[in-house]
Amino acid sequence: MSTQVKLTAMAKAAGCAAKLNPAMLDAVLRKLPLQSDPNVLVGFDTNDDAGIYRIDEKLALVQTVDFFTPIVDDPNLFGQIAAANALSDVYAMGGRPISSLSIVGFPENGDSEILEEIIRGGLAKMTEAGCSVVGGHSIRNEDMLFGYAVTGVIDPRRFWRNVGARAGDVLLFTKPLGTGVITTALKKNSATPESLQSAVMAMTTLNRDAAAALREVEELAGDARPIHAVTDVTGFSLLGHAREMALGSASEKIAPTSLEFEHSAFAYFPGAVEAAAAGHLSGGLKNNRAFVGDCAAFADSVPQEYRDLLFDPQTSGGLLIAIAPDSTLAALAVLQRRGVAARNVGRVLAKRSPLIYVT
Repeated sequence: MSTQVKLTAMAKAAGCAAKLNPAMLDAVLRKLPLQSDPNVLVGFDTNDDAGIYRIDEKLALVQTVDFFTPIVDDPNLFGQIAAANALSDVYAMGGRPISSLSIVGFPENGDSEILEEIIRGGLAKMTEAGCSVVGGHSIRNEDMLFGYAVTGVIDPRRFWRNVGARAGDVLLFTKPLGTGVITTALKKNSATPESLQSAVMAMTTLNRDAAAALREVEELAGDARPIHAVTDVTGFSLLGHAREMALGSASEKIAPTSLEFEHSAFAYFPGAVEAAAAGHLSGGLKNNRAFVGDCAAFADSVPQEYRDLLFDPQTSGGLLIAIAPDSTLAALAVLQRRGVAARNVGRVLAKRSPLIYVT
């Protein structure tokens, strides 16, 4: 049996690599007591991409963790994707990753060559990011798992959050959509080589250049601070993460807003629309749709497959950015110069019902 067949079989046995049901997680987190520490600049109360802990006036740590089951057949590529996905949270906050710890779950009788290739792929991507792997933890587990806890550094006076979007802002997005339906189709032996290659290329691409472009835009703008909110779109889908951006934060007096998207403005991976139309929808997609619920509405003209793709769980997805309108063209130009194919996909409005609307 080939390495690829073994990995695909394990991915099928493990099921979808979706996040925990977001409604369940949200309900649990709301019941937990809030800690009080003035050095915690960003905690879990707004479901942000990473936590930020201040060390002193000019230095803070950005910390995140992410791991999942195989979503592709090639073990080296699986390791690369897991690393890029974990690093993405640090980039979404505007930080620079410096160290990481690997998380490994592997069957006791599994092929050691597969494990070696997974770790080798992850190490290569961490090296590309300039992030040192300093250790990790492994367990015997029937379902193969791999990922990282990543630590980065950031200026505590200048970082991005997933909340803070303002009415009038433009919404940009930096990668195509559809990794969830394509990888689900792969598990059913229905993904085309073109769609899989395109999705893998995006999933192994770091969000480093996108984040660097946004920092450049902020430097050009000086004190204007045109980047108002940033989040990387992963397991909770484009609309799930958009919901978090729209809700704001009552505790920090960040007002809620409404977001409006144009479904045809997004880029979609080759074969993604066809995979969605064929019903290759993961359990995570269905959970996302149930969780966002009445927060999102669609114009009658939006086809069902595109509605599904906006709820599709993404792996190592793009950055969703709320930016001041007078900085939009400059941002798109800088992103393009750095090789990031960002698109203008919508706008931020004053809060209304529904919270999110797709045309």
